[in-house]
Amino acid sequence: MGRRTIKRGSARQVVDGKGFCLADEVGYIQDKAADHDGRIVTIGQLILFSTDTGDAWLLDVTDQLAVRLARDGAPEPIYLEETDTSFAIEWKGRYRIEGPAFIYADRNTGRVTTILGYPTHKLAQAD
Repeated sequence: MGRRTIKRGSARQVVDGKGFCLADEVGYIQDKAADHDGRIVTIGQLILFSTDTGDAWLLDVTDQLAVRLARDGAPEPIYLEETDTSFAIEWKGRYRIEGPAFIYADRNTGRVTTILGYPTHKLAQAD
């Protein structure tokens, strides 16, 4: 799998592909959400972020896929299968960013939710 760059906030950390664990990064961002601490972690085409409102998300910027990781500080269930060389995520919906609005469309219900107050300008830059 090679080397992968992981950026947490303004710091950058390079890890060996075998030492990388997506589940650890999910746990990290869920912990930050529980602390109501806004953070952004980028890993290749993936973005994990938490907000000061206690929400957290995992995004695939290439395909605009999304899964909520936490709501109001409480972790949400996520299906994540991981091996040393690959991982699979059950994406729950799609997202898009329109200016200050984070727009999420749930795949199962078809419900579309617009959320204001997320760091959309930073998410768009990490895109």
